[in-house]
Amino acid sequence: MKRAIVSVINDLSTDQRVNKVSLTLNKLGYDVTLVGRRQRKSLPLTIRDYKTKRMFLLFEKGPLFYLEFQIRLFFYLLFNKADVLVSNDLDTLFPNYLISKFRKSNLVYDSHELFCEVPELQSNPFKRKTWKNLEKWIFPKLKNVFTVNDSIAKIYSEEYHVNVKVVRNIPLLSNQKLVSVKSKKELQLPADKKIIVLQGAGINIDRGAEEAVQAMQYVNNAILLIIGSGDVIEIIKQISLDLKLQNKVFFIGKVPFEKLIQYTSVADLGLTLDKDTNINYRYSLPNKLFDYIHAGVPVLSSQLIEIKNIINEYEIGDLIDNHDPKHIAEKINSILIDEPKLQLWKKNTKIAASKLNWEIEEQQLIAVYKQFL
Repeated sequence: MKRAIVSVINDLSTDQRVNKVSLTLNKLGYDVTLVGRRQRKSLPLTIRDYKTKRMFLLFEKGPLFYLEFQIRLFFYLLFNKADVLVSNDLDTLFPNYLISKFRKSNLVYDSHELFCEVPELQSNPFKRKTWKNLEKWIFPKLKNVFTVNDSIAKIYSEEYHVNVKVVRNIPLLSNQKLVSVKSKKELQLPADKKIIVLQGAGINIDRGAEEAVQAMQYVNNAILLIIGSGDVIEIIKQISLDLKLQNKVFFIGKVPFEKLIQYTSVADLGLTLDKDTNINYRYSLPNKLFDYIHAGVPVLSSQLIEIKNIINEYEIGDLIDNHDPKHIAEKINSILIDEPKLQLWKKNTKIAASKLNWEIEEQQLIAVYKQFL
């Protein structure tokens, strides 16, 4: 049996993309190990159809964390031979590239975003230059590269003259059938209120979370669930307290994917409000958009091109014109009182899900990984 090692820098607990890629490899007949890290506050992993390895590191952030992770991953790959190495994002590429050359393993690179354009690097020119130099050195040498949407693929292809294939991070169509459905009451949510959800593993600056919370001052007969983690969680918790919104804004925190689906499924409207403040956000196609679609939840989004195209193509929601909290609230109120339109959008999400699912999307992966068997 051919062996594949899939590596990512997160703690594996909520990363749907690497889970789906690992399942696809497992289905093809690979002996799969997914490698990441274990943090002090990491959720326990659910039982999976492939092996997992979470490395516990002394450092959890900063330059020493990245250095320690690179070293630990390098030695793990060195002493655990694999036929195929799958590197997820630039922060795992260097050790994977070195080991692929040393062992003559097949290397596949999966870039989940325009790594060097994230706000955290834009605000630190030295860090950005360091990562960009690494990308410029390795990327042109890669033969098998995937990314998450057409816009990002075009940018990488034009910059590095590499054929970049697109595999969007779309849920398995079968996922919805596997999750036990729960009612609002079972989830301890008010049965007489509309449910708005904003979810994500990266609820960070410029993703519209602050404005979503502020908008709830003006939203009628609804509550907002914020599910996940990120840099601005403590900030928006304080905004909620300052505006006395404790009965309208609820923070669920980071939950396993199976639990996340249960909350999403009872929602009436899903929010994705990223701002066009940098090139990475401009061309983003967030996981939550597809989670909403597969849960049958209409979407209210900012006007980012990749999201806008899908909303318009399938008629599953609406777009805000700006991030003024009062404007966002007006959009939410007009949507939630228009029951016929909500039902039409919900119906259209089922059509969208039948065409936007991992079972179709993974065919690109299968074509590449089959050649290594």
